[in-house]
Amino acid sequence: MNIVTLLPFIVLIGAMFLMTRSAKKKQQAAAAMRNEMQPGTGIRTIGGMYATVKEVHDDAVLLEVAPGVHAFYAKNAVGAVLEDDEYNRIVHGVGADLKSDTPIVPDDASSLTETDEPAADASDDSPIDLGKKDADTASEDDAEPKKTDGESDAK
Repeated sequence: MNIVTLLPFIVLIGAMFLMTRSAKKKQQAAAAMRNEMQPGTGIRTIGGMYATVKEVHDDAVLLEVAPGVHAFYAKNAVGAVLEDDEYNRIVHGVGADLKSDTPIVPDDASSLTETDEPAADASDDSPIDLGKKDADTASEDDAEPKKTDGESDAK
């Protein structure tokens, strides 16, 4: 047998070994993270729900979702164990970092359309009719009234 014929198999086996090794490391890191949960720790579930750990059991945790609302979850459903400051920032909005040089973006687009000087036609507060009126529709309005449901030409 020639080494050139075995080379693709060797490369394939090596790649498979490296992929399984990195996946195994990620699983071990996730298990270690779940095992270090303590009561009072803030977590995020894999579904995106933020909660506080109340009790830790072998394969499950009791979470406080809202004040007085408890839910029982499997440990594998915990996506991330959060630091206290990060949990408080996300859930309670405490300690939000706003830099002074960062522009503040408004919730609506009104600040994008407002100008400092008043416009001459801005005093007209009458509503604008945005309906489509063509010559065709104007002539139809003047013609015979349209029939509604239940009416017919039969006499």
